[in-house]
Amino acid sequence: MSDAPTVAAPLAATALYEQVADRLRLRILARELEPGAWIDELKLCGELGISRTPLREALKVLASEGLVTMKLRRGAYVTEMSERDVREAYQLLSLLESDAAAQVAARASDAELEELVQLHAALETTLPDRDAFFAANEQFHLRILQIEGNRWRQQIVNDLRRLMKLNRHHSLFREGRLAESLGEHQELMLALRTRNAEASAQLMRRHFENGLAATAEAR
Repeated sequence: MSDAPTVAAPLAATALYEQVADRLRLRILARELEPGAWIDELKLCGELGISRTPLREALKVLASEGLVTMKLRRGAYVTEMSERDVREAYQLLSLLESDAAAQVAARASDAELEELVQLHAALETTLPDRDAFFAANEQFHLRILQIEGNRWRQQIVNDLRRLMKLNRHHSLFREGRLAESLGEHQELMLALRTRNAEASAQLMRRHFENGLAATAEAR
């Protein structure tokens, strides 16, 4: 009998259900599948050329992320953010990101702060394009978290920001909010550049408070 080790078959780069989850996540975030919409499993299986097993595994993944809600005997639905959901998400983001801003003001290198300056300059060029502003704004906020370096904070904020994209009444939809948000960013950037940790945290909190108020007005 040969003592040669058994060679396992090579693993696929990603499991099929993960590929399906990626595809559905993009469709949900692009609002091809609207918040509150019922997910027609048979139709999706036909479109994607798959059986129901990988689709249901994909839906479990998206449910764990909060993007999909499973209802007993009714199937899967794209999650719809309630007013309470939005308020609580803003509160958590405010706590997490204000602390991160304070840490960055106190400990970031000069090169890292200069990178934030450049990202903010790019943000300023996006007005009045709301979609471009939204993308540049998110990049700026997430870079602050990356510089701060707490991976658990980054994971929670990424999950919350993904859910916030399901909000039908995003703060940036309100007339005039883009310019207001940019002004708040400019104040925050000044506090970061002058390494004022207390002001950075306070300004980040105010930024989220104003965003929540704008969301309520946009409803």
